[in-house]
Amino acid sequence: MTYHVPVLLKESVDGLAIKPDGVYVDVTFGAGGHSKSILSQLGVKGHLYAFDQDEDAFRNALDDPRFTLVRSNFKYVKNFLRLYGVTEVDGILADLGVSSFQIDEAARGFTYREDGPLDMRMNQYMKMSAADLLNSYTRDDLVYVLSNYGEVRNSKSLAQRIVERRSKVSFRTISDLTELLDEIYMGSKHKYFAQVFQAIRIEVNDEIGVLKKMLQQCPSLLKEGGRLSVISYHSLEDRLVKRLMKTGNVEGVLEKDDFGKSKNNLRIINKKIILPSDKELGLNSRARSAKLRIAEKM
Repeated sequence: MTYHVPVLLKESVDGLAIKPDGVYVDVTFGAGGHSKSILSQLGVKGHLYAFDQDEDAFRNALDDPRFTLVRSNFKYVKNFLRLYGVTEVDGILADLGVSSFQIDEAARGFTYREDGPLDMRMNQYMKMSAADLLNSYTRDDLVYVLSNYGEVRNSKSLAQRIVERRSKVSFRTISDLTELLDEIYMGSKHKYFAQVFQAIRIEVNDEIGVLKKMLQQCPSLLKEGGRLSVISYHSLEDRLVKRLMKTGNVEGVLEKDDFGKSKNNLRIINKKIILPSDKELGLNSRARSAKLRIAEKM
Protein backbone atom coordinates (compact mmCIF):
# COMPACT_ATOMS: atom_id res chain seq x y z
CA MET A 1 0.00 0.00 0.00
CA THR A 2 1.21 3.50 -0.83
CA TYR A 3 1.76 5.21 2.51
CA HIS A 4 1.40 8.76 1.28
CA VAL A 5 1.55 10.78 -1.91
CA PRO A 6 3.21 14.13 -1.15
CA VAL A 7 1.46 17.27 -2.33
CA LEU A 8 3.32 20.29 -3.75
CA LEU A 9 6.54 18.33 -3.32
CA LYS A 10 8.77 20.30 -5.69
CA GLU A 11 7.33 23.69 -4.78
CA SER A 12 7.63 23.21 -1.02
CA VAL A 13 11.21 21.87 -1.16
CA ASP A 14 12.29 24.51 -3.69
CA GLY A 15 10.89 27.08 -1.27
CA LEU A 16 13.56 26.11 1.25
CA ALA A 17 16.33 27.33 -1.10
CA ILE A 18 18.47 24.45 0.16
CA LYS A 19 22.16 24.94 0.89
CA PRO A 20 24.19 21.72 0.43
CA ASP A 21 25.85 22.05 3.84
CA GLY A 22 22.73 23.31 5.63
CA VAL A 23 20.69 21.87 8.49
CA TYR A 24 16.99 21.29 7.80
CA VAL A 25 13.92 20.00 9.59
CA ASP A 26 10.95 18.10 8.18
CA VAL A 27 8.45 18.22 11.05
CA THR A 28 5.97 15.91 9.27
CA PHE A 29 8.01 12.95 8.02
CA GLY A 30 5.19 10.56 7.08
CA ALA A 31 6.32 8.46 4.12
CA GLY A 32 9.49 10.50 3.75
CA GLY A 33 8.70 12.01 0.36
CA HIS A 34 9.72 15.54 1.29
CA SER A 35 12.67 14.27 3.34
CA LYS A 36 14.02 12.25 0.41
CA SER A 37 13.82 15.31 -1.81
CA ILE A 38 15.64 17.47 0.74
CA LEU A 39 18.36 14.85 1.26
CA SER A 40 18.92 14.60 -2.50
CA GLN A 41 20.05 18.23 -2.43
CA LEU A 42 22.28 18.02 0.66
CA GLY A 43 26.03 17.42 0.57
CA VAL A 44 28.04 15.28 2.96
CA LYS A 45 28.09 18.05 5.57
CA GLY A 46 24.37 18.73 5.42
CA HIS A 47 21.87 17.16 7.82
CA LEU A 48 18.13 16.62 7.99
CA TYR A 49 16.14 16.07 11.18
CA ALA A 50 12.62 14.71 10.74
CA PHE A 51 9.77 14.35 13.24
CA ASP A 52 6.78 12.03 13.42
CA GLN A 53 4.63 10.70 16.25
CA ASP A 54 2.93 7.97 14.20
CA GLU A 55 4.48 4.51 14.69
CA ASP A 56 3.58 3.57 11.10
CA ALA A 57 5.83 6.33 9.76
CA PHE A 58 8.92 4.61 11.16
CA ARG A 59 8.57 1.85 8.58
CA ASN A 60 9.75 4.49 6.12
CA ALA A 61 12.85 5.61 8.05
CA LEU A 62 15.74 6.51 5.72
CA ASP A 63 19.11 4.80 6.04
CA ASP A 64 21.39 7.79 5.61
CA PRO A 65 24.06 9.19 7.98
CA ARG A 66 22.83 12.68 7.15
CA PHE A 67 19.34 11.84 8.46
CA THR A 68 17.87 11.64 11.97
CA LEU A 69 14.26 10.62 12.60
CA VAL A 70 12.83 11.79 15.92
CA ARG A 71 9.87 9.94 17.44
CA SER A 72 7.94 12.93 18.72
CA ASN A 73 5.10 15.35 18.18
CA PHE A 74 6.43 18.41 16.35
CA LYS A 75 5.35 20.71 19.16
CA TYR A 76 8.58 19.61 20.89
CA VAL A 77 10.79 20.42 17.90
CA LYS A 78 12.98 22.94 19.71
CA ASN A 79 13.59 20.71 22.74
CA PHE A 80 14.59 17.68 20.69
CA LEU A 81 16.86 19.65 18.39
CA ARG A 82 18.68 20.95 21.46
CA LEU A 83 19.29 17.36 22.53
CA TYR A 84 21.22 16.97 19.27
CA GLY A 85 23.12 20.20 19.89
CA VAL A 86 21.14 22.15 17.28
CA THR A 87 19.89 25.64 18.15
CA GLU A 88 19.43 27.09 14.64
CA VAL A 89 18.52 25.59 11.28
CA ASP A 90 18.50 26.70 7.65
CA GLY A 91 14.97 25.59 6.90
CA ILE A 92 11.80 24.02 8.26
CA LEU A 93 9.18 22.19 6.20
CA ALA A 94 5.71 21.15 7.36
CA ASP A 95 3.10 19.19 5.40
CA LEU A 96 0.11 19.41 7.73
CA GLY A 97 -2.96 17.22 7.94
CA VAL A 98 -3.58 13.48 7.69
CA SER A 99 -1.47 11.20 5.51
CA SER A 100 -2.97 9.12 2.71
CA PHE A 101 -2.12 5.95 4.62
CA GLN A 102 -3.90 7.06 7.77
CA ILE A 103 -7.02 7.82 5.76
CA ASP A 104 -6.89 4.57 3.78
CA GLU A 105 -6.25 2.31 6.78
CA ALA A 106 -9.73 1.51 8.16
CA ALA A 107 -8.34 0.39 11.52
CA ARG A 108 -7.13 3.93 12.20
CA GLY A 109 -10.68 5.28 12.05
CA PHE A 110 -9.94 8.44 10.06
CA THR A 111 -12.30 7.75 7.16
CA TYR A 112 -16.06 7.33 7.00
CA ARG A 113 -15.83 5.25 3.83
CA GLU A 114 -15.03 2.00 5.66
CA ASP A 115 -16.07 0.59 9.00
CA GLY A 116 -13.58 0.24 11.81
CA PRO A 117 -12.93 1.48 15.35
CA LEU A 118 -13.64 5.13 16.13
CA ASP A 119 -10.01 5.94 16.83
CA MET A 120 -8.49 8.87 14.87
CA ARG A 121 -5.40 9.11 17.10
CA MET A 122 -2.26 10.09 15.20
CA ASN A 123 -0.25 8.87 18.17
CA GLN A 124 -1.51 5.48 19.32
CA TYR A 125 -0.22 6.14 22.84
CA MET A 126 -2.65 9.01 23.36
CA LYS A 127 -5.44 8.23 25.82
CA MET A 128 -8.46 9.82 24.14
CA SER A 129 -9.88 8.32 20.96
CA ALA A 130 -12.75 9.61 18.82
CA ALA A 131 -15.07 7.16 20.59
CA ASP A 132 -14.02 8.53 23.98
CA LEU A 133 -14.74 12.05 22.78
CA LEU A 134 -18.22 11.22 21.47
CA ASN A 135 -19.09 9.29 24.63
CA SER A 136 -17.91 11.88 27.14
CA TYR A 137 -18.04 15.46 25.81
CA THR A 138 -20.92 17.62 26.95
CA ARG A 139 -23.44 18.83 24.40
CA ASP A 140 -21.93 22.35 24.49
CA ASP A 141 -18.41 21.01 24.03
CA LEU A 142 -19.56 18.95 21.05
CA VAL A 143 -21.20 22.03 19.52
CA TYR A 144 -17.94 23.95 19.90
CA VAL A 145 -15.86 21.22 18.27
CA LEU A 146 -18.27 20.63 15.38
CA SER A 147 -18.85 24.29 14.59
CA ASN A 148 -15.31 25.59 15.09
CA TYR A 149 -13.26 22.72 13.67
CA GLY A 150 -15.64 21.44 11.01
CA GLU A 151 -17.96 24.37 10.29
CA VAL A 152 -20.88 21.92 10.63
CA ARG A 153 -24.00 24.01 10.03
CA ASN A 154 -26.38 22.01 12.23
CA SER A 155 -23.84 21.44 14.99
CA LYS A 156 -26.41 21.98 17.77
CA SER A 157 -28.83 19.41 16.36
CA LEU A 158 -26.04 16.92 15.73
CA ALA A 159 -24.59 17.37 19.21
CA GLN A 160 -28.00 16.75 20.73
CA ARG A 161 -28.48 13.60 18.67
CA ILE A 162 -25.04 12.32 19.75
CA VAL A 163 -25.94 12.83 23.42
CA GLU A 164 -29.29 11.10 22.97
CA ARG A 165 -27.77 8.17 21.11
CA ARG A 166 -24.98 7.51 23.62
CA SER A 167 -27.49 7.50 26.51
CA LYS A 168 -28.77 4.23 25.02
CA VAL A 169 -25.60 2.69 23.58
CA SER A 170 -22.00 3.92 23.41
CA PHE A 171 -20.23 4.90 20.21
CA ARG A 172 -17.57 2.33 19.30
CA THR A 173 -17.27 2.05 15.52
CA ILE A 174 -17.30 4.23 12.43
CA SER A 175 -20.69 2.82 11.46
CA ASP A 176 -22.12 3.84 14.83
CA LEU A 177 -21.39 7.44 13.86
CA THR A 178 -22.16 7.29 10.13
CA GLU A 179 -25.56 5.70 10.75
CA LEU A 180 -26.44 8.71 12.88
CA LEU A 181 -25.03 11.14 10.31
CA ASP A 182 -27.12 9.49 7.60
CA GLU A 183 -30.23 10.62 9.48
CA ILE A 184 -29.22 14.24 10.00
CA TYR A 185 -26.77 15.42 7.31
CA MET A 186 -27.43 18.62 5.38
CA GLY A 187 -26.43 19.42 1.79
CA SER A 188 -23.75 17.26 0.22
CA LYS A 189 -23.39 13.99 2.14
CA HIS A 190 -19.69 13.67 1.27
CA LYS A 191 -18.89 17.22 2.42
CA TYR A 192 -20.96 16.93 5.59
CA PHE A 193 -19.36 13.64 6.65
CA ALA A 194 -15.90 15.04 5.88
CA GLN A 195 -16.57 18.13 8.00
CA VAL A 196 -17.73 16.07 10.99
CA PHE A 197 -14.78 13.68 10.80
CA GLN A 198 -12.34 16.58 10.40
CA ALA A 199 -13.74 18.31 13.48
CA ILE A 200 -13.47 15.20 15.64
CA ARG A 201 -9.97 14.39 14.37
CA ILE A 202 -8.70 17.90 15.06
CA GLU A 203 -10.01 17.79 18.63
CA VAL A 204 -8.74 14.28 19.38
CA ASN A 205 -5.22 15.22 18.30
CA ASP A 206 -5.30 18.83 19.54
CA GLU A 207 -4.10 19.76 16.05
CA ILE A 208 -4.65 23.48 16.41
CA GLY A 209 -2.93 23.64 19.80
CA VAL A 210 0.15 21.70 18.70
CA LEU A 211 0.37 23.63 15.42
CA LYS A 212 0.41 26.92 17.34
CA LYS A 213 3.21 25.64 19.57
CA MET A 214 5.29 24.48 16.62
CA LEU A 215 4.82 27.66 14.60
CA GLN A 216 5.71 29.88 17.54
CA GLN A 217 9.12 28.18 17.75
CA CYS A 218 10.00 28.65 14.09
CA PRO A 219 11.20 32.29 14.05
CA SER A 220 13.78 31.69 16.79
CA LEU A 221 14.87 28.34 15.29
CA LEU A 222 15.64 29.75 11.87
CA LYS A 223 18.99 31.26 11.03
CA GLU A 224 19.06 34.60 9.25
CA GLY A 225 18.06 33.82 5.67
CA GLY A 226 16.48 30.53 6.76
CA ARG A 227 13.20 29.47 5.17
CA LEU A 228 9.87 28.19 6.50
CA SER A 229 7.76 26.22 4.00
CA VAL A 230 4.27 25.13 5.13
CA ILE A 231 1.52 23.23 3.31
CA SER A 232 -1.91 23.53 4.93
CA TYR A 233 -5.22 21.90 4.07
CA HIS A 234 -7.98 23.79 5.84
CA SER A 235 -8.67 27.38 6.80
CA LEU A 236 -7.86 26.93 10.50
CA GLU A 237 -4.32 25.81 9.70
CA ASP A 238 -3.79 28.32 6.91
CA ARG A 239 -4.97 31.21 9.07
CA LEU A 240 -2.35 30.45 11.74
CA VAL A 241 0.43 30.06 9.16
CA LYS A 242 -0.54 33.34 7.48
CA ARG A 243 -0.64 35.18 10.81
CA LEU A 244 2.79 33.92 11.80
CA MET A 245 4.37 34.92 8.52
CA LYS A 246 2.72 38.38 8.45
CA THR A 247 3.18 39.34 12.10
CA GLY A 248 5.67 36.93 13.66
CA ASN A 249 3.09 35.35 15.98
CA VAL A 250 0.00 33.13 15.68
CA GLU A 251 -2.26 35.74 17.27
CA GLY A 252 -1.80 37.97 14.24
CA VAL A 253 -0.88 41.04 16.30
CA LEU A 254 1.97 43.04 14.80
CA GLU A 255 4.21 44.07 17.69
CA LYS A 256 6.56 47.08 17.48
CA ASP A 257 9.57 48.16 19.49
CA ASP A 258 9.97 51.53 21.25
CA PHE A 259 10.99 53.12 17.95
CA GLY A 260 7.93 51.89 16.08
CA LYS A 261 9.82 49.21 14.16
CA SER A 262 8.09 45.87 13.60
CA LYS A 263 9.38 43.00 15.73
CA ASN A 264 8.43 40.51 13.03
CA ASN A 265 11.60 39.07 11.52
CA LEU A 266 9.84 36.99 8.86
CA ARG A 267 9.40 38.06 5.24
CA ILE A 268 6.78 36.38 3.06
CA ILE A 269 8.35 34.97 -0.11
CA ASN A 270 5.22 34.16 -2.07
CA LYS A 271 2.78 37.08 -1.81
CA LYS A 272 0.17 34.84 -3.42
CA ILE A 273 -0.37 31.36 -2.01
CA ILE A 274 0.96 28.52 -4.15
CA LEU A 275 -1.66 26.00 -5.23
CA PRO A 276 -1.29 22.58 -6.89
CA SER A 277 -1.24 22.49 -10.70
CA ASP A 278 -4.15 21.07 -12.68
CA LYS A 279 -1.99 18.03 -13.40
CA GLU A 280 -1.38 17.37 -9.72
CA LEU A 281 -5.05 17.88 -8.91
CA GLY A 282 -5.86 15.17 -11.42
CA LEU A 283 -3.42 12.73 -9.84
CA ASN A 284 -3.95 13.40 -6.15
CA SER A 285 -7.37 14.08 -4.61
CA ARG A 286 -5.69 15.24 -1.38
CA ALA A 287 -4.25 18.19 -3.31
CA ARG A 288 -7.64 19.85 -3.76
CA SER A 289 -7.41 21.84 -0.54
CA ALA A 290 -3.62 22.25 -0.33
CA LYS A 291 -2.03 25.70 0.04
CA LEU A 292 1.67 26.50 0.31
CA ARG A 293 3.13 29.53 2.06
CA ILE A 294 6.85 30.31 2.32
CA ALA A 295 8.66 32.83 4.51
CA GLU A 296 12.27 33.81 5.13
CA LYS A 297 13.88 35.05 8.32
CA MET A 298 15.39 38.50 7.88
